[in-house]
Amino acid sequence: MGIALREAKKAADRGEVPIGAVLVRDDALLGRGFNFREARHDPTAHAEIVAIRTAARKEASWRLTDATLYVTLEPCLMCMGAMLLARIDRVVFGCHDPKGGAAGSLYDLSDDSRLNHRLVVTSGVREAECSAILSDFFAGLRMQKKKVKGLANAG
Repeated sequence: MGIALREAKKAADRGEVPIGAVLVRDDALLGRGFNFREARHDPTAHAEIVAIRTAARKEASWRLTDATLYVTLEPCLMCMGAMLLARIDRVVFGCHDPKGGAAGSLYDLSDDSRLNHRLVVTSGVREAECSAILSDFFAGLRMQKKKVKGLANAG
């Protein structure tokens, strides 16, 4: 999770929502990623998708069995879907996403018997750190908006 947090910091440094992800198998790093939605103008450029795509290219296979994805925020529907399609065995995340989480908060795709794959979910790993980086980022955005609004009202 430490590497995922460093990836999240990279996103924050670029003005992206600070979410980071890494995909690991047998202690080998297969892929890493951070949110790139703003820079790439791509709604699918979530940290998990970037990490999965990197790993699939590296492995020359879309099947990423026996792998664990570590991510700082609970995955959304799209990212959980991608993990299931890639046959990832486990996802470990930091903090829950009550507005968009699909690993237990709003939905739980991890153990849906209607799907042809299941994955193990571990939540709350370094939760305080994962939550803090997001809270700090959004607090900074709110502060910037206040400054801009204050300048507009002053002029």
